[in-house]
Amino acid sequence: MSASRIVIPFGRNELSFACPSGWNVLAVAEPAAGEKIEEPELACAAALAQPLDSESLRVLARAKRRVVVVVDDISRPTPVAQFIGPVLAELTVAGVPDEAIVILFAQGVHRAMTAEEAAVKLGPAIAVRHRWLNHDSLPGAHLVYLGKTRRKTEVWINRLVAEADLIVGLGAIEPHIIASFGGGVKLLVPGVAGRKTIAQNHALNTRPETFNNVGLDPAHNPMRADLEEAATMIKAPMFFVNAILRSDLTFARILAGDPSSVYRHGAAVVSQLYGATVPGPADVVLACSHPMNHDFRQSAKAVTNTVRALKKGGTLLCFAVCEQGLGDVTMREKPVRFGKKGMRLLARFLLPLVGRFRFGMQEDDHFITYFTLQTIKNYNVIFYAPTLPREFTEKMKFLEIHHDLDRALAAATAAAPQADVLVFPHGGVTYPVFPA
Repeated sequence: MSASRIVIPFGRNELSFACPSGWNVLAVAEPAAGEKIEEPELACAAALAQPLDSESLRVLARAKRRVVVVVDDISRPTPVAQFIGPVLAELTVAGVPDEAIVILFAQGVHRAMTAEEAAVKLGPAIAVRHRWLNHDSLPGAHLVYLGKTRRKTEVWINRLVAEADLIVGLGAIEPHIIASFGGGVKLLVPGVAGRKTIAQNHALNTRPETFNNVGLDPAHNPMRADLEEAATMIKAPMFFVNAILRSDLTFARILAGDPSSVYRHGAAVVSQLYGATVPGPADVVLACSHPMNHDFRQSAKAVTNTVRALKKGGTLLCFAVCEQGLGDVTMREKPVRFGKKGMRLLARFLLPLVGRFRFGMQEDDHFITYFTLQTIKNYNVIFYAPTLPREFTEKMKFLEIHHDLDRALAAATAAAPQADVLVFPHGGVTYPVFPA
C-alpha cells in the first residue's frame, strides 16, 4: 500500500506529514469502531439490573455502613462522571446513607488528585456531595497487611478497603502491558495497594517471556494471577462496574456484577475492539499515544502496546502527547552518562540485575526499567514529545526525544530509509495481532 501522506490524531488536533519516499505502508492498524452507547447512564442502569454472576448491588448493599467506592484516577480517561449516578442511586435505594460512603481514588503509585480533578472525574455535584480521598501507597497506618500470595507477594491494602463491608469498583477495561488487560480487581491491586505489594507483583513479569503481555491470555499471566489472588484476601463482598471505551472515548459497553466475570467478559470485548490484525512485523512502526494522552507514563503506552509489531532492530516513532508533561515520572538529579548506543550495549548485562538495582530507585520502578532495557536492547525507539521538559531529555540521553516533528521524522527516516511501515493512530489502546 502506498501513502502520500500520513494523518494521525495528536491531542485535540491532527498531525499530517508526507510519507518518506522509501516507506511502504503495509497497514493502518485502526481499532474496530464498536457500537456506540448514546446514553451511558441508561446503559449503566441496564447493566445494574442484569449483573453478571452476582446479586444486584441494591441487595448486596442492604444494611451496609462502610461502603467504599473505588474509582480509577485522573491518569485514566474513563469518564466515570457519566455512569456513577446510577451506581450511587442503587446504594441510596438499598438504604445506605451518604455518610456511610467514601469514594477512594485508586492511584497505585501515581500522584494525588486535586479537587478540580476529582470534580472532573466524578462530576462537580458528586465531588461536593460525597467524601472522597486519594489512596497513598507509601507505608503507614493507612495500610493493612493481609498476608502473602503463593508467589510471595506481601499484600498491603488501604485500610478503608480492608475494613469495608462492601466494595464497589468503577473503572475501565483496556489493553495493558503487564496485566494483559486492565480492569477487574486490578483496580484494587495495584490501585489501592502498598508500594511494596505493587513492586513485588509487577516484578513477576520481569522475564523475557512475560515482560510484554498486551492483549495476551490473562490465564497465562503470572502477574495477573498474583494480583487476583491478592484481591481474594480482601473479605468484603465486591461489585464492579467496568466501562469499555471506543477510541474516541465514548462508550462501547458497560458491564456490572462479579469482578472476575465482568473482567472476563470485558476482556473478550476489548480484544475484538483493539486487537488490530496486521500482515506481519514491520521495519518501522508509527504509533500515536491517543487516547492515553495524560502524561509521559500514559503516553508511552503507545510504545508498550505496539512494539511487538516491529522486526528486531526496527524503529518505532512514538507521537507522545503528554498533556501533563512528565506527570508522576521522577526527573533524575544527575544526567545518565550513557547514550542510546551505550545503553544498548549495557542492557544485556543489566537486565539480569534489575531486581537488585538501587541507585535511588523506588521499588516499583524495576518493571519500568526492565521493559525499557529490553526495548532499547532490541529496538530503536524515537519520541516526538514537544511537551516534555528539555531538562529531562538532556538528562535521559539514552531516550531519543525530539521536540520538533521534522527532526523526529528525519531521525526515523535516517534509521530506516527503505522500510515496510505499520501505522497505529490509536496506539494508546491498539495492539497488533498477527495472522494465525
